[in-house]
Amino acid sequence: MLAMAALAGCSAGTEGTPYPVETAATAASQSAKAAQLPQRPADLSLQGVNLCEIFPQVQLDALKITSVPRTAPEQDGPVCVFDADGAEPVHSYHVRAVPADLDQWITGSRKKNSMTTEPKTIGGYPALTNYRAAGDPADCETLVGVAKGQTLAVQTFAITRGRLTRPQLCDMSAHAADLALQTLKARN
Repeated sequence: MLAMAALAGCSAGTEGTPYPVETAATAASQSAKAAQLPQRPADLSLQGVNLCEIFPQVQLDALKITSVPRTAPEQDGPVCVFDADGAEPVHSYHVRAVPADLDQWITGSRKKNSMTTEPKTIGGYPALTNYRAAGDPADCETLVGVAKGQTLAVQTFAITRGRLTRPQLCDMSAHAADLALQTLKARN
């Protein structure tokens, strides 16, 4: 009888929800995350910025970028890929200009229950660390709210599997985002 009661809510014909439904407590914690973000000190527009030139040579060297930066197919906006493939562990940075406000990843349409989003500050700007908490750490993304309706996204991917931890990938992503932010500040 208990087994039948437990199965009563399931049927072969209905699609399940892959992630838990957001509760009021979860929604409140997401709103608290949004409230932790600092105000943007100034707008740093990404309009007209060539993302493949976001890092001067000295910063490319610091990031161990060994290949020529290359544009990639657009993913919510322009993307440039920077490969650090001269030595192990091989990794890559994908820098994107996303036409959305930062809070969209916390309480808006870009929020995903499968992702862990943590507020932070990069160079005085509101930012988020965004990563999948489960499984093998393959990437970590830093999102920086640089202007109204504009987010700079720097995602670090581990190409060599098993050599970089999630904290390392997140630190690398935050460092690259900080360097890109320095370029944007100098440009404005």
